Amino acid sequence: MKRLCVALLLASTSTFSFAADSMSETNQCQSTKYDAYIDASLNWYADLAALTSEQYPELKEVSEWFLEGRKHHFELNRAAVNYYLVNDSSKVATAQSVEGWLQLEQHDIKTLSTRDDELGKIAKQTFDDRQSTPHAQNYELRSAFAELLSHPKQIDTALQRYNQSIAKLEAIKCK
Repeated sequence: MKRLCVALLLASTSTFSFAADSMSETNQCQSTKYDAYIDASLNWYADLAALTSEQYPELKEVSEWFLEGRKHHFELNRAAVNYYLVNDSSKVATAQSVEGWLQLEQHDIKTLSTRDDELGKIAKQTFDDRQSTPHAQNYELRSAFAELLSHPKQIDTALQRYNQSIAKLEAIKCK
């Protein structure tokens, strides 16, 4: 009887260990996939800001301001997804396309910003960005973006680079 109990205990332990290893592997795959999405998005916004600054030199400062805000936003999403994949996977909708995995509302960011860890620090920066007064040239920047985006040839290289990055990450299949 003791041998049966020990055998069952060992069998269940190895099963749990296998499940934990598998989950860890899945989380790592999902994290890699989401990181690729964040990197593609940041590169797209960097390209858009550079194109805007090139075509409208007077908007260089506001383009840099905008890009900094995008970096804060996307780095928060990266940190939040990595945290939630391990600690509360119900907050990451991995059955959707990668762009829809995480939906952080303003109140979620405010709550996260009160944490005393790296995620809290990143959330606070994003929360503060959203509460701050927009740059004086924000409207002009948005108008310049609209103008650029209405001429596909001007953004073709950047858009192709983004689309290739997205296609590559969509090919990643996590168990």
